[in-house]
Amino acid sequence: MIELLILGIISCICAFFVVFFITPPLINFLEKNNFTVKDVNKKENVMVARPGGISIILGILISEFILYAFLQLNEILAIIITTFGAFLIGYIDDRKIMGGWFKPVTLAIASLPIIFLGAYDSNLTFPLFGDVQIPLLYIGLIIVMIPITGNTINSIDVLNGVASGFMIIASLTLSICLFILQNYEIAIVSLPLVFVSLAFYKFHKIPSKIFPGDSGALTFGAMYGVIAIVGGVEIIAAIALLPAVINSFLFLSSVKQVVEHRQIKAKPVEHTSDFKLKSTNDKTAPITLVRLILAGGPLSEKQIVFVIFKLTIFSGILAIITAFMMGVSI
Repeated sequence: MIELLILGIISCICAFFVVFFITPPLINFLEKNNFTVKDVNKKENVMVARPGGISIILGILISEFILYAFLQLNEILAIIITTFGAFLIGYIDDRKIMGGWFKPVTLAIASLPIIFLGAYDSNLTFPLFGDVQIPLLYIGLIIVMIPITGNTINSIDVLNGVASGFMIIASLTLSICLFILQNYEIAIVSLPLVFVSLAFYKFHKIPSKIFPGDSGALTFGAMYGVIAIVGGVEIIAAIALLPAVINSFLFLSSVKQVVEHRQIKAKPVEHTSDFKLKSTNDKTAPITLVRLILAGGPLSEKQIVFVIFKLTIFSGILAIITAFMMGVSI
């Protein structure tokens, strides 16, 4: 156990510092080559480097390869291959706007290594009730889950620092739950996601110096989904992800089709004269979590981000309680 903890510490240090030191030169490179986008929530004409997924995936790959060198787990291979696949899918979408079908279909394909490597348990574990055996149905769940978690994080990446800050809380919650359930190896394997998110947040928080882009958001979401599957904590992972899940559900139920956010003409929020955000009166605009938060009146970007983080912490507490309940049923 001590050796496992030491290995976990080493991988987390590598995960953090790879992102911490690579991101600044990446920002300079992206800015020099005009890979920037306008920060629409700033009054001034602020251009922000994008995509930051390059530093995120490097931090994940280096830390996970270190873990695989010592642990030789198929679960780690599944995390590496599927997460890298999600990064490539997001990078393609960063460079060229694809149709609404592109990410769900390609992320479903990216999930296949989990199945081929046998890095899953076909039993779905519920709190108090224990395991439910669904061997064939579970394969379908894997193929659906990675697109859901990937696109869920992508859909909440709408304000400075939200995607990375959200992932710090959600992935830390998932790691804590895995420790509670005594799944120590996967808990250690999951920790680099926390530290990659933490390092990237340094540059992504308000005011953002870099945006993760689809490549970064899909990388975050896909890795989170793979960890949930290989760790057998799918229900817990869904609870920890509730604010983002609700956001995706609201968006899809209001637009009634799978479509790129950038292709939606009617925006869910508007700016006041002092450049706070307020909910739009346009009935054709999609409903989102941010729009619901603004139903009570205009807020600054920082205030909205703080509300989202509070909701995420609350969901994380519910997830941890669920983990204790599952521990009782085991």
